[in-house]
Amino acid sequence: MDTPTRRATSAIDPALLTSVAKGDQQAFSQLYDHSSTLLYTLAFRMLGNHEEAADLLQDVYLEVWRKVVRYDVGRGTPIAWLITLTRSRAIDRLRSRNTRGHNATVGLDAPVSSRVADLGPSPFETQADQELRMAVGSAMTILPPAQQQALELAYYEGLSHSEIAARLNQPIGTVKTRIKLGMSKLRDSLRPFWEHGDIG
Repeated sequence: MDTPTRRATSAIDPALLTSVAKGDQQAFSQLYDHSSTLLYTLAFRMLGNHEEAADLLQDVYLEVWRKVVRYDVGRGTPIAWLITLTRSRAIDRLRSRNTRGHNATVGLDAPVSSRVADLGPSPFETQADQELRMAVGSAMTILPPAQQQALELAYYEGLSHSEIAARLNQPIGTVKTRIKLGMSKLRDSLRPFWEHGDIG
């Protein structure tokens, strides 16, 4: 995304969702234009498959159209709501894969930083998106391994804190602390990138 598009993504007006809730198809199209690249990239990173990510995105926007009336501005920004919805649906798919005995993620033996970098650009990804992907991958590499692992399990496998604790044989408090510290370090590492792009 170029800088104006990034700015538009982070600054989706809640009034746009109000218009969508009233059945305004033009507002819905505008919402899609402002958010689809980011949501597709998130879905692809979690699922590791272009077709499945595109299919998930279609499901997400169908759900947005049906359930936008439930959006509560007091609980977060429009883009945060859309990201949460996309991540939740991706986690559902990952868990469904697990129950069918398929691998939940792409190459879990490799650290997430290399997996994020190796996925390559999506059909919707621009130069700025590639820079963001590489920045996130690079920021992950500077985290202590324990924090990296906890974040991978939480955000790329979609495991709950208790599931991560069981997987790692660690107390749940330790897992929560690792995730909190890791997210804080990522935020600090990526702050210059966000400030330069005028988002966040």
